[in-house]
Amino acid sequence: MRLPQSAALSKRKAVALLRQLQSLMRRAIADYDMISPGDSIAVGLSGGKDSLTLLAGLAALRRYYPHPFTLCALTLDLGFDPAADFSGLAAFCEALSVPFTLKPTEIGKIVFDVREEKNPCSLCAKMRRGALNDLAKELGCNKLALGHHFDDAVETLFLNLFYEGRLGCFSPVTYLSRADLTVIRPMIYVEERQIRALVRRENYPVYHNPCCADGATKRQEVKELLLRLERGNPGLRERAMGALQRAGLDGWREPLVGRKV
Repeated sequence: MRLPQSAALSKRKAVALLRQLQSLMRRAIADYDMISPGDSIAVGLSGGKDSLTLLAGLAALRRYYPHPFTLCALTLDLGFDPAADFSGLAAFCEALSVPFTLKPTEIGKIVFDVREEKNPCSLCAKMRRGALNDLAKELGCNKLALGHHFDDAVETLFLNLFYEGRLGCFSPVTYLSRADLTVIRPMIYVEERQIRALVRRENYPVYHNPCCADGATKRQEVKELLLRLERGNPGLRERAMGALQRAGLDGWREPLVGRKV
């Protein structure tokens, strides 16, 4: 049965978006040697647009990437909503032939009820990282993939400058010696607008964050500031990324032109 013309066009656009995303991911993986033959990679699947796109991209790459690797998806129930439904994420993983593991935690209760944190994001992020690391190792994985993208990197650079008075960012690849686990970020060349377009067109099952602090953060302030600044200074984010790469901060480096894997 032939699809209607509009549906066929939409499908072609979705395929083109996914291929573009895979190409950018493959470049980042090659530039930073993120994947080696035989790697067992856990993907931190929060259910947000970024982690869903990361999982879909890696699942597609898995079929033809020259270094064979395996995937699994890890989701933490932070305990914010007793009625939280993760069935959409489980079905998404099943469609991609990726094993799915859901782990209940009390991170939300500890951060807001026990500790009553005024600035909860830092502690919550630290506890989530620790729980993901432990679960990845428990499942026999040697690498953990996170969904940070191009815009996240630029925003983190400015966050550190504005609020900590230092130049720095998360690293594309980080080896955690205590956990004996390597954290990789394959989407560092992918812009958030590309992720939004793919998620909207493919109708991914986004799990909306029930945290009461969601959207009311310093990161959101910096995101909105950069959007305003770029209206009068087109290319601002690209120049910031270039500066980060040329400075070699925190393991960043200029892309390796012409390298193929």
